[in-house]
Amino acid sequence: KLTTVAEATLAEGVRLVYHHHMGTVVQSGQDIAALMAATGPAVHLVLDTGAAVFAGVDPTALATQYRERISHVHAKDVRREVCLHARESDWSFLRAVLEGVFTVPGDGMIDYVSVFRGLRGYSGWIVLEAEQDPKKANPLKCATAGYGALTRFLAKGLIR
Repeated sequence: KLTTVAEATLAEGVRLVYHHHMGTVVQSGQDIAALMAATGPAVHLVLDTGAAVFAGVDPTALATQYRERISHVHAKDVRREVCLHARESDWSFLRAVLEGVFTVPGDGMIDYVSVFRGLRGYSGWIVLEAEQDPKKANPLKCATAGYGALTRFLAKGLIR
């Protein structure tokens, strides 16, 4: 049914782009693979780097495997120690966010150079995300730092 909807919306000029994320029915690598296998080429994917890592999925592998069906990227990073502690302690997604599991690109464990190599040729949106508690992390400082990091990664010519 998702493919049917995607084909109908595409005929009207609107691409259906599915966003995998923690706390939804499509979050693990296995879930993403099942979604992509069960749908046709009209259904595209948001590559959410932070959500992928939090779910134990390599975002570079997703970028490489589904490159032709990725039409939107959410760029956020993950703090390794907080992520490991969240998994070991079975924290809820909300608690992990409030405890600072996510940060901006360049401040965590994701190798964005590799992710962008997997996305070579991509020309769509890349949305900078922080998903942090603004009481703990100044949003302007976070956005500025994340923008600087993404600019440095992209300046290396990884997406052309």
